[in-house]
Amino acid sequence: MSSSSVKRACDACHRRKVKCDGITLVSPPPSSSSSSSSSLSPPCRNCSTASLGCTYLAVPQKKGPKGSRAKVISELRETQRLTTLSSKVASRIQGIINSPPCSPTLSPTPGLLTAEMIKECMNFFFAHMYPTMPILHRGRLEQQAVYVDQNVDTYCLLTSLCAFMMIQPGMGIPGDPLGLDSLPGANLVSGTMLMEETLRVRKSYDHLESPTLNSLVTSYFLYGSYFGLDLHNKAWFHLREATTLAHILGMQKEDTYLQLDQIEASRRRRLYWLLFTTERSYALQRHRPLSLPATISLPTQNDDPSDLQSHNLHGFIHMVSLFRPFDDQFVALWNKTRTDCSPSYLATLQKQLTDALPAYLNSTDNQTADLRTSQQWLRTMVWQLSIQNGCLSSGSEDPAMTFQYPVEIARDLLSMASQFSPQSMEIHGIALIEKLFDVACSLTDVLSLLPAHSDPFTLGPRDYLHQFMTLLSLLRSGDNRFLPLLLAKVHDVLPKLTNPMLQTVPDNSPSMGTEVDIFDGFGSAGMGLPSNFTGGVHTTHAPEFKIENPAITPFDRRYEDLRSPSIPESNEPHTPFTSPPILASPMEYPGLGEYTGFPDLSGPRIHNGIGHNSPVIGEFKREFGENLASRRPPPVRQGSGGSFGLQIPRSVPEFHHLHRTTSGGEGDVGMNRPNDLAFR
Repeated sequence: MSSSSVKRACDACHRRKVKCDGITLVSPPPSSSSSSSSSLSPPCRNCSTASLGCTYLAVPQKKGPKGSRAKVISELRETQRLTTLSSKVASRIQGIINSPPCSPTLSPTPGLLTAEMIKECMNFFFAHMYPTMPILHRGRLEQQAVYVDQNVDTYCLLTSLCAFMMIQPGMGIPGDPLGLDSLPGANLVSGTMLMEETLRVRKSYDHLESPTLNSLVTSYFLYGSYFGLDLHNKAWFHLREATTLAHILGMQKEDTYLQLDQIEASRRRRLYWLLFTTERSYALQRHRPLSLPATISLPTQNDDPSDLQSHNLHGFIHMVSLFRPFDDQFVALWNKTRTDCSPSYLATLQKQLTDALPAYLNSTDNQTADLRTSQQWLRTMVWQLSIQNGCLSSGSEDPAMTFQYPVEIARDLLSMASQFSPQSMEIHGIALIEKLFDVACSLTDVLSLLPAHSDPFTLGPRDYLHQFMTLLSLLRSGDNRFLPLLLAKVHDVLPKLTNPMLQTVPDNSPSMGTEVDIFDGFGSAGMGLPSNFTGGVHTTHAPEFKIENPAITPFDRRYEDLRSPSIPESNEPHTPFTSPPILASPMEYPGLGEYTGFPDLSGPRIHNGIGHNSPVIGEFKREFGENLASRRPPPVRQGSGGSFGLQIPRSVPEFHHLHRTTSGGEGDVGMNRPNDLAFR
């Protein structure tokens, strides 16, 4: 179908009743994937001279009496100033109730999504996010942006893209005349308002009955935005919406891609595998079910010759390879809807993870940081499932099936993290920090059983935990909820380790050491030695990590006869949303319940929800009872609550259960009270 030309004055010239010399509007063809133009339209001469926004949003009205053109220009300038994103963000931050709201109808808000914002958000996405999310074609996206005022599907795609970019580290507010970048939480408010705009305008058309690639990507960007804001119920809803739309479009069938052109087919295939990996990661973090099978071919580097960044697909394919072994069987075991777990299955899975990535990764720095961290995190998740099902043994020849395996994982991850640049870790946001936190939690549990490191000249498990805490305090300047949660866990599981550890908190983390004041009561923060962790900090010489013997001989000798307890049948119903009783991924806060660590080997029974006597542990107690008598048993975790109703905007989370004291007082972490911190 051929396009038609229509001459029409822009909104400002129409309001001023002056002749407009703007471009001739060309109605777009039916397909929203392409267009005849390749760049955003320039403003008309009148709008450029008067410094007005040149738009074509207003519906033509009947002619009326003419007014003063000077007053009209002033009125237009004031109206456009009040409807810009910067003005709306400033009004919301200042709590102005009578600020101009978004459009009361379902039509797009004039002036909210500017050409400058679209351009800067596109540039940021394709420069930093595209290697890990190669799901958009830049040329076609720019073509669609020309008709953003006429196509609500494109408008929702671009507003959701801008919302997702606004909450990313390093992204400022485009065209910000008010200097909002200096205000805490301004980027979060900007992203929130753009998400609200997307959801409101999306109600004006049916994106479910006839979904497009745009509508599917919009759902994914909404998921990513809500995930970054810790609103995980909404994040899960939109992720599930995206996977459902993928099924509606038949993206799980190879025949579907034969009916599409090369560019469209390549982007849909990549999007399917991106949803595939995202769904599995979220299933492990939040105990959710799966919906996408691995039934289509992987993308290739030559699937789109017009893609100038196709060489970065190596990293994307490696990420798919990492998550591909995690099928319905594993997730069912993880969610405790199945119990037929064998040590051979878990050992095979650990070997697949070890072999999934080559020694050298032909990928970007951002991809490398994400890949290496995800690999060690997945190894930790499989180890947690192994101990839940009683598949570990200190006498196993396979290191992955022993109790001390998290020490090896932590050592490998920290060695690799020392080579990552700060930007390559920061770009992945809270998702990467969450994975580091998981690995550190498993290491903390293992430390409750390990004896003290005998060699003072080599790094040991306690040094690794110290480095994890330093790393968490450096990422986003410690402005995340995971560092205080890890501090609280260490305080309970390893109370003797807390004070010396907190005395070496880095000096360049003032938000955690002085403003939030979370170290009160734990020790004299800031009075110790500088941190020796070099992760993310480039020095003149390559950082060196001394690697201790991975066999950990003292532990193997002492714990030779120790076996992991078996898991008896529970009377509690099994659901896909039930958290494992021990060492589950501690991801939902607050209201998480008690964290289950290792069994108390000094008592007559195992206090981890298992509750049965073990003759092997009895022999172990008689031999090493004196050493274990000085250890305080880690508390019990009883499941996950999943409370994510956090208010936004916020730059520093509130931890209502971390009680502070003034100097001279005794620190309190809310222990032994009904409403104390629900993570142990």
